[in-house]
Amino acid sequence: MDSESRRRFIQQTAAWSAASLFAGSLSQALARDSQKKLGWALCGLGSLSTNQIAPALQKTQFARLAGIVTDTPEKAKKWQAQYNIPAKNCYTYATMEQMARNKDIDVVYIVTPNALHLEQTQRAAKAGKHVYCEKPMETSVERAQQMIDACKAADRKLGVAYRCRFEPNNLECIRIAREKELGAVKVVEASFGFTIGDPSQWRLKRALSGGGALMDVGIYALQATRYITGEEPLTVSAVETKTDPVKFAEVDETIAWTSKFPSGAVASCSTSFNAADTGRYRARADKGWFGLEPAFMYSGIKGRRSDGKDIAFPQIDQFAAEIDDFSRCILENKSSIVSGEEGLRDIKILMAIYESARTGKTLNLAG
Repeated sequence: MDSESRRRFIQQTAAWSAASLFAGSLSQALARDSQKKLGWALCGLGSLSTNQIAPALQKTQFARLAGIVTDTPEKAKKWQAQYNIPAKNCYTYATMEQMARNKDIDVVYIVTPNALHLEQTQRAAKAGKHVYCEKPMETSVERAQQMIDACKAADRKLGVAYRCRFEPNNLECIRIAREKELGAVKVVEASFGFTIGDPSQWRLKRALSGGGALMDVGIYALQATRYITGEEPLTVSAVETKTDPVKFAEVDETIAWTSKFPSGAVASCSTSFNAADTGRYRARADKGWFGLEPAFMYSGIKGRRSDGKDIAFPQIDQFAAEIDDFSRCILENKSSIVSGEEGLRDIKILMAIYESARTGKTLNLAG
C-alpha cells in the first residue's frame, strides 16, 4: 500500500471505530439540545424515502425531517399532513434554490435517479445547504467531480449514502480484517443481485441510471472489497453477459469482475439484474475466513467465521445511523468517511469495470 492509501485508511479505521460508538460527550450534549437537531429535506419522495428514510428520521438523535422536494402536488400534501411539514418547507425541483432563505433546512438528502444528482446537488449547494446523496454518486467521473466542486465552492459538506459503512456486522468484519484476527486477507468474494421487475422503471433507462446492475447493486460488492481489504484496487478485469437483450437493451444485465490490490489480495465479484437473489461476501485470510450473508440488506445482516463463531450484532436502522453520522460531522465540523471523494473513488472504478467489459482488457488503475 502506498503512503497516501495507508494514511487514508488509517483515518477511515479511526472513523469506523467512532461510528460504531455513535456518540461522544459532545454529541450527547448536542442531543439534549433539540435546537441542535439539523433540519433535513428529502429531495425525491419515492419508495426509499417513503418506506425507509422518512421513518428513520423519526428515530435520529441529531436530525429531523424538516422539508421535502417533489414535483407531485398530491405527494406534497400527503407528506405535509403525515409529518407536519409546513408549506413554506415544501419545494419543487425548480425552486430548490429558494431554500437559501429557509433556516429550517440544513441538509438536502437527494433520493432521485442517478443522472439527476448533479443538478440537484448544485441547486442545494447554491442555496447554502449541505448535501447527502444516494449511491451511486452520479453517472460519470466528470459529473461526480462537479458535485464535489459545487459543494466545495459553497463551503458545504457532501456525503454519499453508503449505509453499510455504519452497520455493526459490517463494522465487525472490518475490525477482523484490520486486526488480522484470522490472518491477512488474501481473497474476497462478493456478489449482489436480484431479478428486477418492471421493465419500464428508471433503473433500466441509461439516460437516468447510467447503467444497470453494476451501478445499482454491484457497487455494494465493490465497496465491500475496498473496506475489507482496506486498499484501492490496482487492476480490474470484467466480463458482461446479456441473456435478455430486449429488457436490458440500454443497461447491463450481468457483470463479473476481478481485481487485484497492493497487498496481493484479489477480489472476485458479480452482480446481476436477472438471477436469483444474492447479497453476500466472504473474506479468506491465511488462517481462516469470515463473511456475511446477507451482507447488504436493510435488516437481517449476519455472518460466520471459520472458527465457528457467529457474527451477529444487534440490528439497527442503518438509515438513521448514517443520517446521524453525517449530522454529527456537520455539527462538529468533521470529515465524513462517506464523503464525495469516497463516492468519486467508486465511480472511477465502476467506469473502469465497464471499460474492461467493453474492451476485454485488464485495466490498470494505479497512478
